[in-house]
Amino acid sequence: MSYPKDLLSTRAVVKPGLWAVIPKEGLVNNVIPGIDGGKVSIVCSPKMGAGFTQYIIEAKKGCHTTEPFGTDMHIECFIYIAEGEAELSAGGKIQVYGAGGYAFAPVGEGLSFRVLSDEAKLLLYKQVFVPYKDLKPYAVMGNINDVAFRIYDDMENVFIKDFLPTDDVSFDMNMHILSFEPGGCHPFVETHVQEHGAYILSGEGMYLMDDTWLGIKKDDFMWFGPFCPQCSYGVGREPFAYIYSKDCNRDVMM
Repeated sequence: MSYPKDLLSTRAVVKPGLWAVIPKEGLVNNVIPGIDGGKVSIVCSPKMGAGFTQYIIEAKKGCHTTEPFGTDMHIECFIYIAEGEAELSAGGKIQVYGAGGYAFAPVGEGLSFRVLSDEAKLLLYKQVFVPYKDLKPYAVMGNINDVAFRIYDDMENVFIKDFLPTDDVSFDMNMHILSFEPGGCHPFVETHVQEHGAYILSGEGMYLMDDTWLGIKKDDFMWFGPFCPQCSYGVGREPFAYIYSKDCNRDVMM
C-alpha cells in the first residue's frame, strides 16, 4: 500500500437487502480461523442481507486450510480456483487443479485447500443447507474448463455452463458461468426470488441492478437480493463473463 495520489473515491455501492457492487480496490483483509496465509476478503454475508457468505482469497504459495472449512452440521460450501493452482479436498477425495478447478462439499463435510502456485485467487462460498425429505447431495470436484458451454436462452452470443448437477433435487444450490460476447445481453430484465453472488472473471459490462445502470468489470463482485430487477449487456472487446451462485430446487419457506 502507499499514500493516495488523489482524492479518495470508490465505485462501491451497497444497498443492504437489495444489491451491492464491491470493486477489487476496496477489499480489506479479514482473519479467518482455519485459513493460514493469503488476503481473505469477505465480500458478502447475512450482515448485508444475503442468504450466504462469500470470500475472495488472494493467496501466495503455501496458503492453506489448517482444518476443513464449513464442517458445521448445517453448512455446505464451494471453492473455485480463479487463478493459479491448488490442491483441493472434499468428500474424501484429493485432487490438484489449475485455474477452473472447483469442489463442492455437502452439509457437514467441509473442504480443504493448499495453494501450490506462487500466486492464486480463490473464491470461497458457504450457505445453510435447506433439506428436502431425506435426500442429500454428494461431493463434486472437477475443472469447469472441461465442461462445454451451451447456448443461453436460444441466443447465440450468450453462453452458460453449470458446476453442479441440474437434474438432482438433492442439491439446493448451483454455480454457473455466464458469458456474453460483446453486444450480447440478457433476453429480458429478470425479477425472481433467487439471489445471486457474482464475481466477474473477464471483460466489461453494463449492469442493471434495481433501477441503476452501472459499468462492471473484471474482478468486481456483485450481489443481487431476491426480486431485484437485473440484466446486463456485454461491452468492450472480450467476453463479459462471471461465475455466479444460485439457490434452487426448493419451495419458499413460510
